[in-house]
Amino acid sequence: MTNRTKQNGATLVTALVMLVALTLLVVSGIRSSNTNLRIAGNMQMQEEAVTAAQQAIEQTISVDFTTNLVAATIAIDIDNKGATDYTAQVSIPACTSTVVLTPPELNLNDPADISCQASGVIIGGGIVKFDGPAPQPASWCSKQTWDIQSTVADDSTGANATVHQGVFIRVVNGTTC
Repeated sequence: MTNRTKQNGATLVTALVMLVALTLLVVSGIRSSNTNLRIAGNMQMQEEAVTAAQQAIEQTISVDFTTNLVAATIAIDIDNKGATDYTAQVSIPACTSTVVLTPPELNLNDPADISCQASGVIIGGGIVKFDGPAPQPASWCSKQTWDIQSTVADDSTGANATVHQGVFIRVVNGTTC
């Protein structure tokens, strides 16, 4: 037997093994890219849900929400096509604190702060002596802190998001929290 007859078919077998190996490599690559595509799509849906919740909070705080403290359901159109993409549930805003502002915290260039300036009166025309640092005079305004929560749950994609946002509001002293 010659050397050539011994090798008949060896090239075919080697080519078939290489073809199977390449096919497995391509199938693995396709599966990996499909998984990555799903991950990216899920991340996009999650980010849209967070954006919808944030947009609902922004709509809530863009009006004087303190005069009518109620929960709200807000329709959100993320893609501006005129259809509701997400529905956000905004909880009743909660006032967490009220702090009286001191004059150094006010900006005299801001018209809203000018009305907060308190005027002092010298009593008896004398000099007032303090045993320690002088007390900081109060202003006519306070700073209220509010917590607003919005929740979005999309049944079609399974995306859920809850966003809390703190809001400071300047109010007249004596405004209840």
